[in-house]
Amino acid sequence: MWRLAAHVLRGTKVHAVLQDRSVLTTATLLPCRRRGTARGAHSSDMSRAIQKVEAPDAEHLIRVHWADGSESRYPCVWLRDNCQCPDCFLSSAKARRLLFEDLDVDIVAKEVTLTDRKKISITWPDEHTSEYEAEWLKKRCFSEAARAEMREDLFLPERQYWGSDLQLPEIPFEEIMYNDRSAYQWLCTLKKVGIVLLTGAAARQGELVKLGHRIGFLRLTFYGPTWQVQDKADANNVAYTTGKLCFHTDYPVLQHPPGVQFLHCIKQTAAGGDSEVVDGFHVSNKLKQQNPQAYQILSSTAVDYTDVGVDYCDFAVQCKQRIIDVDYRGQVVRINYNNATRDTVFDIPAEKVRPFYAALKEFDDLLNSREHKFTYKLKPGDIVTFDNWRVLHGRQSFQSGSEVTRHLEGAYADWDVVMSRLRLLRKRVLNRD
Repeated sequence: MWRLAAHVLRGTKVHAVLQDRSVLTTATLLPCRRRGTARGAHSSDMSRAIQKVEAPDAEHLIRVHWADGSESRYPCVWLRDNCQCPDCFLSSAKARRLLFEDLDVDIVAKEVTLTDRKKISITWPDEHTSEYEAEWLKKRCFSEAARAEMREDLFLPERQYWGSDLQLPEIPFEEIMYNDRSAYQWLCTLKKVGIVLLTGAAARQGELVKLGHRIGFLRLTFYGPTWQVQDKADANNVAYTTGKLCFHTDYPVLQHPPGVQFLHCIKQTAAGGDSEVVDGFHVSNKLKQQNPQAYQILSSTAVDYTDVGVDYCDFAVQCKQRIIDVDYRGQVVRINYNNATRDTVFDIPAEKVRPFYAALKEFDDLLNSREHKFTYKLKPGDIVTFDNWRVLHGRQSFQSGSEVTRHLEGAYADWDVVMSRLRLLRKRVLNRD
């Protein structure tokens, strides 16, 4: 899906230099096409036509031989569990009605028939009949290649890593608000690259609420549905000061930190206040290559985070997070690093403390290296949208004054909401089921 996309992105001349910003138009944005539609094997009539079916009882599965010469195996228990008839499946909700307690895990087919090479019908021992369309079966093949294609289609896992050479993708705010294709390309790019700049929004509060409605809804936190980043007396967050903010992800103190962050520039200081970003996944991979032991420490040590105060309501939040979060395959899926809210409590043995600090120092040095960090300056009307699980952000200091000189409005959204909108837009834009 992303081979052409990556080529297109590399070819666009989109720079985050204020004096020479190029606009990333719908035509040059990432195509975000489904790979299966470009390949003949899974999209042709031949690949979806069934040559014959077999039901060897000893194997507890159905073998489907396709007209293109390939073969798929479907366990009988899975087929029975996924019967699409009205008694077993509520089509209006796209949800299973069959109770698991009524499912026989050792079930085998009593009879299997093939209709017009496009559908198989299975009669089960209790005389219940299930029908399965060839295209439906082909899409759910259990082969590694088919499963990998389905993962890519559903979750868009491929990423483009970057460092100081980032060409910051840009698109006008009004385009993504009122054009589905532009909105679709925005979210595709956000998922793959991790950051997109929206330009031309009104320099006033409330634009992020509109953006929230565009994708679905914003994430409510203890700082409110939106929050104002500006110099405040008795600040309840270090962001509400004029000081430098080191690279961090927001809200690792929550069990499920917000996946996407929006920052809308309403007022910008003349001197200082430049924004900085770094690709945390890219840097984590570099650390793994450079110092596997440091990577292992940061991906296995539970770090305590705390946040106590009053804002939208009073709060006292505690959480434990690994700074580098990995999935069951060992792939980095989230960075949880915020030095400001890292607790003084550290629930590990004393002899492991210094090695942890050494590992974190090496990671932090990589984050701040000139090779990896990208610096830009927001102007009024800019909205930077980025992956809060992947992209660490920071800010250079600026001078305080008698009145507010720098004002950003911030908001969050969960990746579940963003991905939901992306899939709906894809269906609408590409006219696919």
